[in-house]
Amino acid sequence: MIPRFYSPIPLNPGATVELATEASHHALKVLRLGAGDTAILFDGRGGQWRAKLNPAGKHLRASLIEFDDADREPPLAITLVQALPSSDKMDLVVQKAVELGVGSIQPVTAKRSVIRLSGERAQRRVEHWRKIAISACEQSGRNRVPLITPILDLPQYLGMAAQENGLRFVCAPGATESLRDMALPTAPVYLLVGPEGGFEEGELLAARAAGFQPIGLGPRVLRTETAGLGAVAAMMALWGDW
Repeated sequence: MIPRFYSPIPLNPGATVELATEASHHALKVLRLGAGDTAILFDGRGGQWRAKLNPAGKHLRASLIEFDDADREPPLAITLVQALPSSDKMDLVVQKAVELGVGSIQPVTAKRSVIRLSGERAQRRVEHWRKIAISACEQSGRNRVPLITPILDLPQYLGMAAQENGLRFVCAPGATESLRDMALPTAPVYLLVGPEGGFEEGELLAARAAGFQPIGLGPRVLRTETAGLGAVAAMMALWGDW
């Protein structure tokens, strides 16, 4: 498989660009790429470029050769609204959600969220998740990088969500309706997932008031890092490009 690298610099015909430091290190030290080797570059705007690599000190330069307008985005636009889980579970959620095809990820803080982030710490964590999303795009073949938005408190997000057009679901153990009961969406889908311990009753009531419909994910109770990913996979199988 030809290695793929994200370019933060817009790619244009005939250009020669220098790979980012981390990408150069991975290419040189891990993949052992060198002069004349081929790679695929993408800048997140859609499509990808075949390029020839040449060392430049500790970095690699890529000369763009041929453009491919490959588009691997699903027809279903999903925003995963994930209440912050503990430890590094959010890293896993971001990585796998991008692989599955979500269009954007909105982290939120709920009352039972173990982790509380604000200010510079929150900004650094979001930047970390964006790097994970880029890496997942490189691995999975996606040429558009999903949006990772700043962390919001749940009430703040629900106030915004109530004004948006789209189909809204909230994962709720014990809910009688499932995704199989829903018609094919004709609008963007927003999937709200609670933290460890789930949402408090008042939060669920607020979510329903904002237009979120409770859905069940089968007879077993799933962990927060499993529930959203399982629901996204089901949506892609029912309504997406699987």
